Amino acid sequence: MDTYLAVASKRDWRSYADRLVPEEVQRRILDAGRLAGSAVNKQPWTFIVVESSEAKERLAETVYAQDNVRTCAFAVAIATEGGNYPLDVGRSMQNMMLTAWNEGVVSCPNGMPDPEAAAKVLGLEQGVLPVNIPTFGYPKRPLDPESKSAEEWSAEANRKPLDEVLRNA
Repeated sequence: MDTYLAVASKRDWRSYADRLVPEEVQRRILDAGRLAGSAVNKQPWTFIVVESSEAKERLAETVYAQDNVRTCAFAVAIATEGGNYPLDVGRSMQNMMLTAWNEGVVSCPNGMPDPEAAAKVLGLEQGVLPVNIPTFGYPKRPLDPESKSAEEWSAEANRKPLDEVLRNA
């Protein structure tokens, strides 16, 4: 898929089909996260995969949009020492989400009001905190990102126009 088309057509999904994501697809998504660049190549993250219904239910109690976690095929808590390196985590998460989109899997980032409570549920060691918890799964309705051009998807996006956010120095 054309990268710009992938970026322009990707949307966050907050409900998922009741269908497992095959292990090989899940590993590609996770490996894409691992491949993200990071400051001084520190690769400061740990990925905690949450798949079982019981674990998802406990984790759901720690995020803002609980049903995202309850209904996903799997969630990935991206944790760092002290919850630091938000840019690096964001790059890793975006790699995961774009790779998922390419595989027909949808996703949504999930913030949490109390990262320490989420860390406890995840069994993380002292001082390691989740920065975000993206969820992944197949969509309830069919995807067809190539049904429109990247420019058409861009025009339909619920975003400020480029000219409104663009400024020359």
